[in-house]
Amino acid sequence: MTASLKSHSHGQTMVLTISNPEHRNALGPDMYAAGVEALNVAESSPEVRSVVLTGEGAHFCAGGNLQRLLANRQQAPEVQAQSVEGLHNWIETIRAFPKPVVAAVEGSCAGAGFSLALACDLVIAAQNSVFAMSYSSVGLSPDGGATWSLMRALPRATALQMLLCGERMGAERLQQLGVITQTCTPGEALHDALALCERLNARAPNALTSIKELVNEAPTVTLHAQLAAERDHFVRNLHHANAGEGIAAFMEKRAANYR
Repeated sequence: MTASLKSHSHGQTMVLTISNPEHRNALGPDMYAAGVEALNVAESSPEVRSVVLTGEGAHFCAGGNLQRLLANRQQAPEVQAQSVEGLHNWIETIRAFPKPVVAAVEGSCAGAGFSLALACDLVIAAQNSVFAMSYSSVGLSPDGGATWSLMRALPRATALQMLLCGERMGAERLQQLGVITQTCTPGEALHDALALCERLNARAPNALTSIKELVNEAPTVTLHAQLAAERDHFVRNLHHANAGEGIAAFMEKRAANYR
C-alpha cells in the first residue's frame, strides 16, 4: 500500500489522514508536500473553518521511515536535507495556518509524528496513546521542530528526559504537563476532535485567526509590542460584521451566526 495523505470534509472541518498503516503511518516526502498543499487549499476556502490531523488505523504516526533513512545514507547528504526541509515546510505551514488545527492521536505518536502533533493548536489523545522522541535510540538528533516545541511546552529537565533518553510518555502525563488538550477513550480521538472543531466552527473565524496570531507572536515580542498588537486586532475585530452579530446574539440570548 502506498503511503499517502488522505483528505475529506466533515461539515466545515477538513480531515487530513496520514495513511501508511502497514508502517504505523510512517512519513515520507510526498506526504509533506500534500500536507502543505491541503492547508493552502483550506486557507483559501471559506467553507473550511478548522482542520483535524489524524492517522489511519490504530496509530497516529511513528515518525520517519527507517528503511528510507537507511537508503538515504547511500545518497548525497542533500537528498536527506531536502526531505527534512519538506517536513519543516509542513510544520511551519501548520503553525502559521490561520484556522484552528486539532491533532487526533491514537496509539503511537513518535518522532516527526510527535512534532506534527506539537505543531497543531490543540491535541486530543486516547488515554492509552504513547508519545516519544526516540531519535537518540537510533543515533540521530531531532527534526521537525521537536527541540523548539518541547522546550516551550515542558520544563527543561522533562524535555531533555524525552530527547536525550528517548523515554516514552503517556497521554495522561502529558495532559497534566499541559502539552495535550484533553484525553479520551481509546478509539474516540477523531470523534472528540471533530466535536471540538464543531465548537470552534461556531465561533467568529476572524477572532480565532487573531487569537492564533497573537499567541504565536507573544513569546518573541515585548509586552509593549504585544499590547499594541492586541489593540490593533481588537479594533479591527470590533469593526468586523461578526462583532455586531456576536454582541447582538449575546444580548438577545440566541446563538450567533458568524460568517
